[in-house]
Amino acid sequence: MMSNHVPSTSSNLGVRLENVSRRQFLRSTAAAFAVAAEISGLRPGLAYETGGAQMPHGTVSDPHVFVSIDASGMVSITAHRSEMGTGIRTSLPMVVADELEADWSKVRIVQALADEPRYGNQDTDGSRSMRHFFQPMRQVGAAMRQMLEQAAAKQWGVSLSEVQASNHEVMHRPTGRKLGYGELAKAAMDLPTPQVESLKFKPDNAFRYMGHGNVPIYDLFDITVGKAQYGYDVRLPGMKYAVIARPRVVGGRVKSFDATEALKVPGVERVLELKVDWTPPAAFSPLGGVAVVATNTWAAIKGREALQINWEDGENSGYDSAAYRRQMAEVANMPGHVERAQGDFDKAFAGASKTVSAEYYVPHLAQASMEPLVATATIRNGECEVWAPLQYPFGAREAFAKLLELPIDKVKVNITLLGGGFGRKCQSDFAQEAVLLSKALDGAPVKLAWTREDDLHHGFYHTVTYSRLDAGVDPSGKVIAWRHRSVAPTLFANFKPDPKREQAIELGLGLADLALDIPNVRFETGEAAALTRIGWFRSVNNIPHAFAVQSFIAEIALELGKDPKDFLLEIIGPPRKLELEKLGLTDPLWNYGDPYSTYPIDTGRLADVVNLAASRASWGRSLPKGGGLGIAAHRSFLSYVATVVEVGVDSRGKLTIPRVETAIDCGFAVNPERIRSQIEGAAVMGLSNFIGEISFKNGSAEQSNFDSYPVARIDNAPINVRVHIVPNGSDVPAGGVGEPGVPPFLPALCNAIFAATGKRIRSLPAGDQIRV
Repeated sequence: MMSNHVPSTSSNLGVRLENVSRRQFLRSTAAAFAVAAEISGLRPGLAYETGGAQMPHGTVSDPHVFVSIDASGMVSITAHRSEMGTGIRTSLPMVVADELEADWSKVRIVQALADEPRYGNQDTDGSRSMRHFFQPMRQVGAAMRQMLEQAAAKQWGVSLSEVQASNHEVMHRPTGRKLGYGELAKAAMDLPTPQVESLKFKPDNAFRYMGHGNVPIYDLFDITVGKAQYGYDVRLPGMKYAVIARPRVVGGRVKSFDATEALKVPGVERVLELKVDWTPPAAFSPLGGVAVVATNTWAAIKGREALQINWEDGENSGYDSAAYRRQMAEVANMPGHVERAQGDFDKAFAGASKTVSAEYYVPHLAQASMEPLVATATIRNGECEVWAPLQYPFGAREAFAKLLELPIDKVKVNITLLGGGFGRKCQSDFAQEAVLLSKALDGAPVKLAWTREDDLHHGFYHTVTYSRLDAGVDPSGKVIAWRHRSVAPTLFANFKPDPKREQAIELGLGLADLALDIPNVRFETGEAAALTRIGWFRSVNNIPHAFAVQSFIAEIALELGKDPKDFLLEIIGPPRKLELEKLGLTDPLWNYGDPYSTYPIDTGRLADVVNLAASRASWGRSLPKGGGLGIAAHRSFLSYVATVVEVGVDSRGKLTIPRVETAIDCGFAVNPERIRSQIEGAAVMGLSNFIGEISFKNGSAEQSNFDSYPVARIDNAPINVRVHIVPNGSDVPAGGVGEPGVPPFLPALCNAIFAATGKRIRSLPAGDQIRV
């Protein structure tokens, strides 16, 4: 069990670091950010409201911050979010360039430093980047365009109404005179930012880039030829290299160690203990351990292998996944804490003519990004500089300043490309390790590297979840009662004394926000202590919630002898918008922190993507022996996604996925090319979630590398993933894209396997359950 200490860590330097949840922080300071947004002039220009202003440091829409133009006409646009394969470093500047009427071939993208007071929120997770910054970036582009037009009008001595910017130049319409952006650059940049009320935005039919999918990833060539800089690519003069032997159990510590043999390894220079007081709730604190510093990473790894360490494992040493699962099952079969209730479930269930019940299990999962964790830090003249692949760079910068007891303006954080993130690189523990080691080495530059084994043994894992669902059906075949009990440790155990049950934002990830046409429903949670570190994962709790709900819907359809697609549409019901307040769901975090007035739960949009995916998949077509189709749909991150998976299972149980059809309604599709790639990637990751598991024995993770934690590979990945984007204008608020494709894939896959084999998979990983 976790004790009730104030969240803190301590380094070997005696420095105290306190952390709070980002979401707790934004809730407690929402009013302040709203005021700041009003002062900045952002709010009057919003066509619709988002939750961007309520995030730490809100949004910024000043072209002087994001745009510069030189005399040659080259337009530099700053990208302030982290790039991890989503293409956001291309997509947000593309919005600016379109409104600016810039020629994309004359655009250069610059990665911002970690500086939220200047750029606005930089926390690149929650599929928020485009939905929170689409409108501010349009304002940036429109304002810069107007400034160029003002500069041209002044130079010509004509009315502003007579000039128009188009394709990187400004024209005087009556005479046809033209000036290039480079010729106007200095005069335009010297102008004040126009009031947002004066801006004129392009109509959708004038968009050159937005909505077309014709802009490739900006640094695709550099990535392809190996020129792009990822975290592991950082090199500094005189740099040291380090790895750390961390406690095998979360909360463990070093009792003693012997470095004699390690120091004999060629290249090893120093061995030192990284002391931290890992007392829960510990937020993103490092775990501590013994660091080996060498002239290269390989020598450091070999030195670590030679260490002799005696560990004190601590109170989590009894964590055993099999026993824990049994405990979760017991809790799920008992009444829990009611999170949402409408009607009278008990009465309706007791009076039902047929009842259906099922239990589902999803284990811990690891993000397992292709680039393991790495960070480089140096401290010179009382200033710290860090290079790292960070999803939440400003939060990391704040943590570094506290560790070193430095003013934050004495800490500089450079954001490299991320070789995958999936939520793991929101936690800055790995970069804090590099900072502490540099301090211990008198400020010398040091690269702290994690191996794949480190990544799987010492992660912030996706939560393990056990669900029990019960449904009651009346004589006409209509579901009249629905109860979902969910048991999962919460990631908020990182920030406060372990609440032992899912918290508001987690409940809004496909559980208590569920929109089904059922009169009597109840959603309950049960207690489960966090015995390891729980963290963000691509789509977070939506994965187990959607797996349970969409699998259960298919099971009910079978019991009633109904087609799975038809029954899914039936249980979604007629088009309507849920009235959250009447359901008691008043916490803004139920809706991903965004206003419900802008992003209501719309069952019509959910049904539409079901119909679209089913149509594209030719639902109901005959398949050869061993073939099957499965369908699932889910709303997450304010977007609507339905997936149909086609499988083939041969006589030996070998699974192939010849075709996947996914429909997504994400509001205005700003960059369709990137949307398609994200949905394609979601199918691959969904398959990885089907086969992967992090399990614990004696408090330690049992998996070490991809031989024991498999991910989808080219020989078993879905062969043909087709993506269908519901068309919307720019007046339809943009939803999330990076994460919503993941949740429906898993239940659609399992439903397809059942259709092909008659084998129902309720427990993951699948293992050999498919074998006939």
